[in-house]
Amino acid sequence: MEIRKANGEAPSWYALFTRHRHEKLVAISLSSKNFEIYLPLYRSVRRWQDRAKQLSLPLFPGYVFVREGIDRQLQLLTTPGVIHIVGWGGRPASVPQGELDAVRQIVESNLTVEAHPFLECGDRVRVRMGPLAGLEGILTRKKGLARLVVSMKMLGRSASVEIDVCNVERIGPLPASQQELQVSVA
Repeated sequence: MEIRKANGEAPSWYALFTRHRHEKLVAISLSSKNFEIYLPLYRSVRRWQDRAKQLSLPLFPGYVFVREGIDRQLQLLTTPGVIHIVGWGGRPASVPQGELDAVRQIVESNLTVEAHPFLECGDRVRVRMGPLAGLEGILTRKKGLARLVVSMKMLGRSASVEIDVCNVERIGPLPASQQELQVSVA
């Protein structure tokens, strides 16, 4: 059953920034204070020399989501492990419901889920594995597919290849000198 405000809207969710490895402690503490929390977890197998263990890890390390309760900021901020409420301009920023629903859907899907660095078109990336391992370029999208663009500045030419974004890591944004060129090409 979906809870609704008097105006018909669903209550807002907010993100809390926590101390390193304190997400579960914060979630338990806030639940005991009657806050509705959401801590998306994923399963990961960690191997040591003598054993392997399956762990439940936060999908977004350092963050716990809380529904409403912003009127009780003092209780939130005095909870051990909470650093601050994520916001802009000194005001708490609500998390878009659609984004949180999407995260909840993939976590509850029973598919393999893992944390992944945030990537945007135009980011400089490095390929981590596969036949292109070590190659650096610019991440773009064409017809819904991720592509790696490598350029030969001297010739003023580029080539692109389709890649799986799971195999790349962000190494930085596109240099300002190339941003105009990238916008006009895309």
